[in-house]
This record gives sequence, structure tokens and C-alpha cells, in this order.
Amino acid sequence: MNKLSAIIITKNEEANLERCLRSVSWVDEIIVVDSESTDRTVEIAKSFKAKVFCPEWKGFGPTKQYALDQAGGDWILSIDADEEVSFTLKNEIKQLLENEPGCDGYRIPRKTQLLGRWILHSGWYPDYVLRLIKKDAGRFTQVLVHEKIEVEGKIGNLHNPLMHYSYPTLEDYLRKLDQYSTLGAEELFAAGKKFSPMQMIFKPPISFIRKFVIQRGWRDGWEGFLIAYLTSTGTLLRYAKLRSLYLESRKTG
Repeated sequence: MNKLSAIIITKNEEANLERCLRSVSWVDEIIVVDSESTDRTVEIAKSFKAKVFCPEWKGFGPTKQYALDQAGGDWILSIDADEEVSFTLKNEIKQLLENEPGCDGYRIPRKTQLLGRWILHSGWYPDYVLRLIKKDAGRFTQVLVHEKIEVEGKIGNLHNPLMHYSYPTLEDYLRKLDQYSTLGAEELFAAGKKFSPMQMIFKPPISFIRKFVIQRGWRDGWEGFLIAYLTSTGTLLRYAKLRSLYLESRKTG
């Protein structure tokens, strides 16, 4: 029978981690890679018999690849600390791995909660994420943010959801918005993407229209409006920060 390892990267996740670990307590092995947590994250991980590693932080992609490299299972389930494997997804994965799966990786539909409401539109659901892979078939991209798993082979879809408790408060959303816009700007700068004022003028409203109209965010009520508005704000911040990086590089260059 195929052995399954769950891999999780953490930093100050004591509010989420116990729920996450309970949802994967049935796997053969849990790998937690922590990045300088100052709360009870490591203590909670060890209470679930997880194997805990604390390497130097090098970005999301490299850290998740490090976690994968430590895993001993035939299959890898990559899950974030603010996510939870639903009961139906657990049963679907267990049944799949009892035999020889027909694919080398599987996408899982993810359902995300914003301010206590499950979002069913706005491009958020079904948000298929590639999280279950055969270990020797996949690797994480080495990017700072929005890392992905690249799989050599066939990819299929599972049917039951991964639950995502990402934004319990508006402060959490704004904090991640600031973090991801900074990392996004750094990636664009490192890739040599040029800044243009037109990016700051046109891309934010386009982002709003895509979320609220094309992806039917209006059906998610005020939360849908917030998603569209803050997505456009994040787009504006990303290019504003890219501009700042270019201005700084000219001073130092």
C-alpha cells in the first residue's frame, strides 16, 4: 500500500495548526518545516508526532521543496497551516491510494472562507490546487511567492474539497495583501520586468472588473465586493512597489 506524507510549512501558526494537523492525523508521516516561530507552533506540531525541521528561510518555493525532500512517503500531500482536509476528501484520498493511482498528481478543489463566509464565486471556487503528488514525479518551483508544483506525468482531479480558513479578519487579509504585493514586486523586478505608469492606471480597475463582474463576485455579496476591491488594491500596490524598486536601483546603480 502506498505511504502518504503530509508536508506543512509554518511561521507563528498556533491559531490554525491544531485544526490542520487533526485533519491529517491519519497519514503515515507529518513533516513540518518551521521558520522562526515565536509562538506555540513547534510545540503543537510535536504534540502530533510531526517531524519538525527549522532551516533558514529562503522563500516559499525553496522551503516547500525542502519539506518534500524530508518526506519518506511514496505520495506527498502538501497542505498549508490554515487549511483543513475535509472528512470526504480524507476518504477519497485513502481510497485512491489503496490501489495504484492512475495519475502522478491530483488537483484538489479548495473552498476559502473570508470573514466567516464561504466564498463560492469571485474566482475563488472551485479553486483547483495541485497538492497530491507522487514524490518522485514532482518538484516545487523556486519562487518567493505563489509557488507551484511541477509534475512530470498525468494530472487528475479529485472531487472533495480542501477547506481554507485564510482570512478570519480584515486585518489578516490586509497583512497578506501587503506581504504578497511586496513579494510579487520583488519577483517582477528580479525577472527584469519594466515598470510603466500604464500598469498602475489600467491594471487595478481591470482586476476589479474581472473579479466582480466576469467571475461574478457580486454573487458573494459585500464580501465579493471586498475581494474585488482589495484585489485591485493589491495590484496597484504591486506595481507601486515595483516602481520603488526601480527608483532605488537607479540611486544605487
